[in-house]
Amino acid sequence: MAPPRRMVAIETNMGILPQFFFPERAGRDYALTPYLQKLAGVRDKVTVFSGVSHPGVTGAHAAEKCFLTGTPHPERGGFRNGISLDQFAAERVGGHTRFPSLTAAMSSENNQTLSFTRSGAPIPAERSPNRLFRRLFLQGRADEVAATVEALRQERSMLDFVAEQARRLNRSLSAADRQRLDEYLASVRELEQRLRNLEAWEHRPRPRVDAQPPQDIDDQREFVRKTQLMFDVIKLALETDSSRIITLFIDTTVIHNLTHHGNRPDVLADLRAKEEGQFEALGNFLRALDTTREQGQPILDRTMVLYGTCMGSANSHANTNLPVLLAGGGFRHGQHLAFDQQNNYPLTNLFVSMLQRLGIETNEFSSGRGTFRGLEMA
Repeated sequence: MAPPRRMVAIETNMGILPQFFFPERAGRDYALTPYLQKLAGVRDKVTVFSGVSHPGVTGAHAAEKCFLTGTPHPERGGFRNGISLDQFAAERVGGHTRFPSLTAAMSSENNQTLSFTRSGAPIPAERSPNRLFRRLFLQGRADEVAATVEALRQERSMLDFVAEQARRLNRSLSAADRQRLDEYLASVRELEQRLRNLEAWEHRPRPRVDAQPPQDIDDQREFVRKTQLMFDVIKLALETDSSRIITLFIDTTVIHNLTHHGNRPDVLADLRAKEEGQFEALGNFLRALDTTREQGQPILDRTMVLYGTCMGSANSHANTNLPVLLAGGGFRHGQHLAFDQQNNYPLTNLFVSMLQRLGIETNEFSSGRGTFRGLEMA
């Protein structure tokens, strides 16, 4: 049996300097830019995109919550987000692992996340590499396991109560409201099934790894080193097949003042150095996946790694021409796919291609209608 397919999605939230990311030429013979030089060792397993964005997703910084959902106009009052790419996938393929999905963040704020439920509710992200490591690999005592199982059962009992009350309410609703209630009850049933799966996994031993829990870094200015720690734990999660669907939100607010550089050379140089550090960490992560074997095959070849940002230029707060790349996962990479800078190509079409690569039968996701043009499976 072939190794499973997996997906990792990563977003930074302050944009990056486009002149150091986007290649000048399209196709396979493009010259590596300064940022892409950090990924030179896996160039043949990376596709770079330009001229892509989410249709209707505006609002500058507000768009950070829509990177994996593509839900338009997050800046408007009453905005309700949609389901994120990872959760859409986890609903369909997440049941094969202890954790249907993992949601992580390098952030100082509790509410920053890439992952949203079908109802648009944010899924809290784990912000500590140490805690994530312990959750993945440290086996609890018998009494701790029993307490966790009991808590899961109580959650299921509460869901049963909520579902029963909703069914009683159903008799007095209009047809439209009944449809919305049916959708809600379907999400409740899905959550109940997830809780049952979690309960079953609690009785199974966790995998053992030849690594110690990482020591968390508290200094927010060290976000590159903090990110590298999280990448190390994510790699272990993939390697042990603890989860196949993982997201990582990287908050770079600490350099926000630099992104409003006004083209001042000294500020640009400082910002470039910090952003190059981000790509160095990403390159280390991709190379680690490429040199780690599963059934004789690099894990990277079976793992799609999406990396991008919600703003094409933080200096102008534009939500178009997003810097995005995709690595691994079994596509024909080694190219720069360039689209219209004025009339951008939908990034959500890439999400359709990624879902299909996971074996999920769908031709649409969010605003995406069909697969991504020019990106072929290997």
